[in-house]
Parts: sequence; structure tokens; C-alpha cells
Amino acid sequence: MVLERRTQRIRPPQMYQVVLLNDDYTPMEFVVVVIQEFFNKDRETATQIMLKIHLDGKGICGVYTRDVAATKVDQVIEAAHKAGHPLQCVSEPVE
Repeated sequence: MVLERRTQRIRPPQMYQVVLLNDDYTPMEFVVVVIQEFFNKDRETATQIMLKIHLDGKGICGVYTRDVAATKVDQVIEAAHKAGHPLQCVSEPVE
């Protein structure tokens, strides 16, 4: 007996972008450090992202699978909370 082989199309997983939101209280330097620490960006790139957050109200720090994005969001919020800052971080599906 010969089994017919069906080619399955495996779609890549849905990706999520991790976004930091601007507020008027979190120091810019703290945001730069968070971006460097949790998103592995060099200082210059982290500073550019921070300025985008400051000017546009939000900035994308990275794009990951759902679980990784959720972990990054939790790490950022926990770090901000421990430091006493109201910094908000969310993940949203990439269209």
C-alpha cells in the first residue's frame, strides 16, 4: 500500500511588535536603558527609539512571536514598576 504524500503548507507564526508608550514621568535615560537591556539594542539605536516614543507617543522596540513578545512586555513593566516609573509596554499583532 502506498500512502499519498500531501504537502502541508505551514504558515509562519503570527508575529507581534512590542511597543513602548510615552508618558510625562518616566525619565528618558531609563527608557534608553530598558531598550538596551531587554531588546539588545546598542545605545545609539536605543536613543533613537526613545526619541521616537517621546515625539510620536509610541515606538516599536522589536518584533517577536507571541510568547516572546508577552515575556518582553512583562519584563519591561516589572522593571519600570520596581524603579517607580509608570512606563507602559504593550504587544500588538503585526499586520
